[in-house]
Amino acid sequence: MTRALWTSDEIARAVGGVASGAFEASGVTFDSREVDAGDLFVAMTGEATDGHRFVEQAFAAGAAGALVSRQVDGPHVLVVDTFAALEALGRAARTRTDATIIGVTGSVGKTGTKEALYAALERGAHDRVHRSVKSYNNHTGVPLSLARMPADTRFGVFEMGMNHAGELAHLTTLVRPHVAVVTTIAPAHTEFFPDESAIADAKGEIFRGLEPGGTAIVPFDSPHRDRLIAAAAPHAARTVTFGLGKGADVRAVETMRHARGGTFVTARLRTAELSFTIAHPGDHWVSNALAVLAAVEAAGGDLALAGLALADLGGLAGRGARRTITLAGGGEALLIDESYNANPASMRATLSVLGEEQGRHVAILGEMKELGTQSAAFHADLAEPILAARVELALLVGEPMAALATALEGRVDFVHVADAAAALEQARTLLAPGDAVLVKGSNGVGLARVVAGLAGNS
Repeated sequence: MTRALWTSDEIARAVGGVASGAFEASGVTFDSREVDAGDLFVAMTGEATDGHRFVEQAFAAGAAGALVSRQVDGPHVLVVDTFAALEALGRAARTRTDATIIGVTGSVGKTGTKEALYAALERGAHDRVHRSVKSYNNHTGVPLSLARMPADTRFGVFEMGMNHAGELAHLTTLVRPHVAVVTTIAPAHTEFFPDESAIADAKGEIFRGLEPGGTAIVPFDSPHRDRLIAAAAPHAARTVTFGLGKGADVRAVETMRHARGGTFVTARLRTAELSFTIAHPGDHWVSNALAVLAAVEAAGGDLALAGLALADLGGLAGRGARRTITLAGGGEALLIDESYNANPASMRATLSVLGEEQGRHVAILGEMKELGTQSAAFHADLAEPILAARVELALLVGEPMAALATALEGRVDFVHVADAAAALEQARTLLAPGDAVLVKGSNGVGLARVVAGLAGNS
């Protein structure tokens, strides 16, 4: 018989609450729309809404119990503050497990690296690997992901994000990783930081939560490498670098583009040499894969199985998923879905991938948010990678893209529109059979609707 994730008594002890009666929960969620049968529903209270309004809906969907800060009808644990209680439940989940925990952060690539790590470790530890789902990487998502971790987990992989200094310092004390990975440092959330060095310092906060004997994993090719190594030094028993440059502890000694779109890599690690294929194209995915292998090696996972997992790794919706779409006028085109997020570094990386595809290169690009006073310059600077990728048609979405439109004038055919709805309308008219189409922008632009519309889902 499968053991419950949490009993009401365990929840009450963990959060300092009072249980109304006995119940068992098989999952945890704070979104009433995602409640599955047997879940514990956490009624979070925020500025925009109050989760207590949806307790009845959660029970109707099959919730086993609720974590609440006021009396409700139905099985529940009563606490003073549900957010503090969720953090306490996450801490309790972390305390009760003997799992090897890996924390992942970075300006670019953290979700893809987290998913690849999960796949790599799952190959050798079936059904005993846990990870944060979606992009649950903030002050509520991290404790929720921890609270969902079964006690008998062997490996836990947790993504941690931030857009202000000090946020990771707190999250890493919840996760307490044995291995902490920084994927890369790049201009992101620059509205909240004076410069890129400050971003590196904020990302380096992840090392403060390392368990004794822990390993820090740092991008060798980053200009902030030494800064990250210094940040890790007081907390890590070992620091491992990964990258393409000579001198990296985990390094790609040979790479070759695969005929089917991926990359064949021979990598030298600290204890082994491994040849493997990455399903995803692009140098940024070579770097991600090296970070994955460095983490698997540090965590004591199976490197050979990790290599096989990287070859089978499918694209994530919004983060590199590829599909062939049928156009309204007939014929087909390749659609590369990078619609979930964007910053200057990830834009350059994915445009480079587009440049390697066959057919006419079309880029549907949404604005990059949270770039502060440098926003216009960062958008204009995309002209160079667009030209390098041999883009023949650019569809620019959002007012901040005006700076890029000016930079492209007379150099590349483009259309500048106000929003995602207008972009979809234009794309349906402008795309032609054989096109390779990249869709990328900050999540708030809503380019996922463009992807869904072109794929025939709306």
